[in-house]
Amino acid sequence: MMDPKSAIPQVAVVMGSKSDEPLMQPALDTLQELGIPYEVRVLSAHRTPERTREYALKAQDRGIEVIIAGAGAAAHLPGVIASWTMLPVIGVPLPTSDLKGMDSLLAMVQMPGGVPVAVVAIGSAGAKNAALLAGQMLGMKHAEIREAYATYRKKLAQG
Repeated sequence: MMDPKSAIPQVAVVMGSKSDEPLMQPALDTLQELGIPYEVRVLSAHRTPERTREYALKAQDRGIEVIIAGAGAAAHLPGVIASWTMLPVIGVPLPTSDLKGMDSLLAMVQMPGGVPVAVVAIGSAGAKNAALLAGQMLGMKHAEIREAYATYRKKLAQG
């Protein structure tokens, strides 16, 4: 299996702040386990909107096939990215406010019709599930990822 950090990335993992990285680490660990090449970026829908737009517009041209976007509080990042790309976007609501991620969850699942964002659980478990969902999506096209995901599921079933 190739080193996911040295290959052309297929998944982008973006987060609104560097401080979100510990919550998003399970996504990175899971992508690594599945052998899925990824890249990590800190982008903000509010602080760096132009950079976020440019990133989303060019992601597919660079080989990205799925974007995982973690955000807390108002959690606009996944929706903003989804508005600028045709790629599937998986939102990870992060528990970074007094509402412990419920605000993030509601912001993500209430996207208007026509701009979908797949949403997983709040926090680290959601980050892991986002990577697994990306693996399922990519496995439809890439046999090596499908096999790695099947191996993961077998291990999971064994306890």
